[in-house]
Order: sequence, then C-alpha cells, then structure tokens
Amino acid sequence: MGNLVKSAAGGLMGLLHSKNGELTIPKPFEKDIFLFDTYVAGTTYIDGIEELEPHLNNGERLEFFREPDNQYDMQAIVIKTVDGVKIGYIPRHDNVIFARLMDAGKLLFGKITSKEKKGSWVKINIKVYLHE
Repeated sequence: MGNLVKSAAGGLMGLLHSKNGELTIPKPFEKDIFLFDTYVAGTTYIDGIEELEPHLNNGERLEFFREPDNQYDMQAIVIKTVDGVKIGYIPRHDNVIFARLMDAGKLLFGKITSKEKKGSWVKINIKVYLHE
C-alpha cells in the first residue's frame, strides 16, 4: 500500500498555508454583482470637475465611501476615483439601501458607463456593483 499521508509542506495543507505559516483560504466564489444604474450627483459642486472630466473614462472603477456625518444626508455615499479624487455622491434618492449594505460591511463600487458635458455641468452615468 502506498503512503496516503502528505507532509504539511505539500498537498492541500501546503496550499492553505502561506510561507509565513498563516492560514490563507482562497475565495473561489468572489464576484462582482451588478445592482443598479444611476449617475454621480453633485458634480457641479466639485472644484476642477471640468479639468478632471477628460480623464474619466468609460469602464473606470470608482470607489464609494460612507459619509454618515454629512449634515445634509446621513445616508450620503461619496464617490471618488481610484486615485482618491472626489467627483460627487450617489444620488440621495438611490442611496438608502446602498448605505445600509455598506454599513453592514459590504463592499460597493461603481464603474463609469458614459459621461456628457453640458456647459459647466458634467453628467457621469455609472453602474453600482456589490463585490461578494
């Protein structure tokens, strides 16, 4: 009979333990789930949005951050580029469920689907995703 027991350095246990000995469990079921189409609100209040607009591209990822101390909206969600530049907010009428998900520890993000410049106003359409 062959030896069925593998040493800790190989096999399944070897895959689950990183070089420093910590247990690392792969997440094969990670996925991004599309939730909603919306737009970036408040772009007219962002200094330099007209200069920033040419650098915002379709498909670009946008990061979401909760702003519970916002004096106008306790459910506020700030939208920033991956470089940390604020471009606006999730519209107030769309943010209640997203804020609850984020407050529960869920990771939400957006992707630019289109943009349109109307004078000094920049309309940025986005898709909202849940990373699960």
